[in-house]
Amino acid sequence: MKHLVVSSILVVFILTPSLPMMNISDNHPLDGSVGTQSIHVSAFQGMVSIRDNNVFSEWDGILDYKNALLAAKLFSKMACVLAKMDQAVFPSLDDISKALDKQASKHYPSTRGLTYTVLPSRVKNLAQYGMPIKDMCRDVPTYFAWQHKEGTALAVDPDSCFEVQLLSFMGLSICGEIPGL
Repeated sequence: MKHLVVSSILVVFILTPSLPMMNISDNHPLDGSVGTQSIHVSAFQGMVSIRDNNVFSEWDGILDYKNALLAAKLFSKMACVLAKMDQAVFPSLDDISKALDKQASKHYPSTRGLTYTVLPSRVKNLAQYGMPIKDMCRDVPTYFAWQHKEGTALAVDPDSCFEVQLLSFMGLSICGEIPGL
């Protein structure tokens, strides 16, 4: 019995330091907005889930690092947008985890200025993008969006852009008219 207790204590001490690396969650107020943002990082799944309840721009999001996809459900547009995530530009899972741990996020690369344009054709099969994205985008039209390379001119009305902010160092714009709305 004594060996079982000692073994159990050792397992707890060995596993405990690895648990924070698997799942990290945080709720915090956003600067200059009316609302909060809930962020959940799952290093095991390679995903970041975001819930932004700002009354002026409510949205949910998923950053799927394993499949290099980002998905945003825009409540004011009643639509989801999927895009390829340029992992060279986006902060890593580790960067986001450190920022949630209240470490200084000022030295992380900024993604402000990333712009995505919504394409007119709808996504037909959400299941191919995994259950988290399928569940989030269920019951609303889903569209692809393409990232504009920095320095290229946009042929869209800037008033059609939806601004998405994650923490203080990650911001992007989803632009264009959502077809059928």
